[in-house]
Amino acid sequence: MAFRPLGGYRTRGAAMQIIRPSKRELLLLGGVVAVGAAAPALPIAPAAAEEKGAGENPKELVTGKQEEEVSPPEDLMREHGVLDRVLLLYEAGIRKFASSADFDPSLITQSAEIIRDFINNYHEKSEENHVFPRFMKAGQMTELVDTLLRQHEAGRHVTQTILGLAPTSRNNAENRRQLLAAMQSFITMYRPHAAREDTDLFPKLQKLVSPHEYDAMAETFEKEEHRLFGEDGFEKMVTRVAQLEQRMGIHDLNQFTSH
Repeated sequence: MAFRPLGGYRTRGAAMQIIRPSKRELLLLGGVVAVGAAAPALPIAPAAAEEKGAGENPKELVTGKQEEEVSPPEDLMREHGVLDRVLLLYEAGIRKFASSADFDPSLITQSAEIIRDFINNYHEKSEENHVFPRFMKAGQMTELVDTLLRQHEAGRHVTQTILGLAPTSRNNAENRRQLLAAMQSFITMYRPHAAREDTDLFPKLQKLVSPHEYDAMAETFEKEEHRLFGEDGFEKMVTRVAQLEQRMGIHDLNQFTSH
């Protein structure tokens, strides 16, 4: 359908004639204006804004960091990784004492402090307050839980012994002998202790609690870690362990490779 211009002028001979728009054209023009006035202003680059915001929570937009979701068993197993690396430090210390190597026994003290602060007083408390009671309430694996609890108590006692003996172990032969025995007993107890939790206990935890309890437990672990050790508490402990490994001479993983 062709439209002529609305209104205007045309000449007929020497005279100029005004062209007035028809009623139908005025109605059409009014509809277009009305629609234009009612249309909302489009946001700038809506597709780009939608794509940028997709899947991001407010904290991610502010910090630029994506929140890492860690389940309760995974959280506890990662902490067992810290424990096992300290056991490697203990073993390295035992080898150095056995070979009469001259090294600073404060490395043993600092290793035991990580065990005390991160394992005995945080990791094991998480298990005792939030994991073990759920198994006892459900009547499942109660014998194992009883043993694990006794080992927690024994482990705290051995850690205190190590902390007490390490400072004088270089010059006192009897203290050195007792220290070596304490470190070996801790290694002997905690290797199977952590392995049994990782393979027998933790995998069954999710079946004992509701999804809401499971998520709440993970949040509780994280809040307690932040309260005791600040943001990125786990990462800070791993860094401390790595520094001790460097000083103890066991930081290069390749040295443990079989030939």
